[in-house]
Amino acid sequence: MTRHCPTRRTIGAAVLALTTVLAASSASATAVAADPLPGVTPRAETPVLHDDDAGGNADADDPAIWRNTADPARSLVIATAKEGGLRAYDLDARPVQSVAAPPADGPDDAPGRFNNVDLVHGLKLASGAADLAVTSDRGHDRLRFYRIDRDRSGGPLTDVTDPAAPPVFSADQAEINEQRTAYGLATWQDKASGRSYALVSRRERTSVALLELLPGRDGKVTYRKVRTLDLPSSFRLPNGTSWSPCAEPGELPQVEGMVVDPENGTLYAGQEDVGIWRLRADLTGKPELVDKVREYGVPGVYDEETEECAPGADPGYGGKRITADVEGLTLVNEDGGDGYLLASSQGDNTFAAYDRELSDHNEYEGGFRVTPAGGALDGSEECDGAAALNEPLGPKYPHGLLVVQDGHDVPGDGDRPSTNFKFVDLGKVTKALDD
Repeated sequence: MTRHCPTRRTIGAAVLALTTVLAASSASATAVAADPLPGVTPRAETPVLHDDDAGGNADADDPAIWRNTADPARSLVIATAKEGGLRAYDLDARPVQSVAAPPADGPDDAPGRFNNVDLVHGLKLASGAADLAVTSDRGHDRLRFYRIDRDRSGGPLTDVTDPAAPPVFSADQAEINEQRTAYGLATWQDKASGRSYALVSRRERTSVALLELLPGRDGKVTYRKVRTLDLPSSFRLPNGTSWSPCAEPGELPQVEGMVVDPENGTLYAGQEDVGIWRLRADLTGKPELVDKVREYGVPGVYDEETEECAPGADPGYGGKRITADVEGLTLVNEDGGDGYLLASSQGDNTFAAYDRELSDHNEYEGGFRVTPAGGALDGSEECDGAAALNEPLGPKYPHGLLVVQDGHDVPGDGDRPSTNFKFVDLGKVTKALDD
């Protein structure tokens, strides 16, 4: 999910994806041209962030939408900016608050880097029930918690992280500095027990950890690890061979985008170069692959000199809907269990929609693009994170809101890396999918 600040693994994946797409048959290309996905335009965009020294290494990544039940028009979008910390925006996409990521613990240690964010509603703390923004701090391998109080003087977000909260995956600071740390994030409340959890993936590994969120002293929040599950890193293909996505030596196909269906406790996890998994949010039972990326099964050889993957011939075992990386996952909840699972298909700048109902086996329902609205308001490219909320949010978004990250904001600012978030009327999205 670092497409606009690429690692060597990501560059290799991008080259592999591009080569595979270019190698598609002319008949397939003609079909796509004749039947393009519908476009939906954003209504607003947040100010641009720059991932350079002058911009504070701020890089838009993942959003969440907090609904103000007392006054929906004053709801908030809370989003990560990696080393730039956390941002809160109003529904006009104007900044409300900027929260800095924690500094490095020592001169040779990694600084705070907020990767993903999700929400917890009504967690019972010593100071009373609270809505929280939860973010994965990749730099420190920890979760961070911010209480949401819309009208608090100084801004709606207050850090309530227990200082004693432990690393999620690492044994010590030396291991933290290797940065195989907390990465993707989704929250979940178990209806049966009422307990709140976070599911956290590990960078450059296939691990997903289940953490129970717990009240600490003085209104602080901490957590304990319940269990960890490792998704596959190698796959048996129909021709009897074994395949793993091409990557830098030592790296495994990581998970980032995740979301839990609150009605049935189903976790959907996007393994970036593999596809979308469906499994129980308590990490018991057997994971099922809902859909595969187009590049699934394509062999590749990593070249140390070029730091890229050289792809081989496509054996045709991949999916037809999403192009690596599969990124931000979010749900559009409708009454009676209806609705959609949305996935960012980062490699071709599209979004795929799947039926939310398990009885329909998460059948593919269509797709769309977020396209320019004209003038300086562009669409979304190389999208990392997305969040949807199918509830009225005042007169601007009476049919709900979809927020998507834009990994390449246009016009941007010269050669500076430029990212931000686009706000889209969710009613436009559901109409495009229903047509």
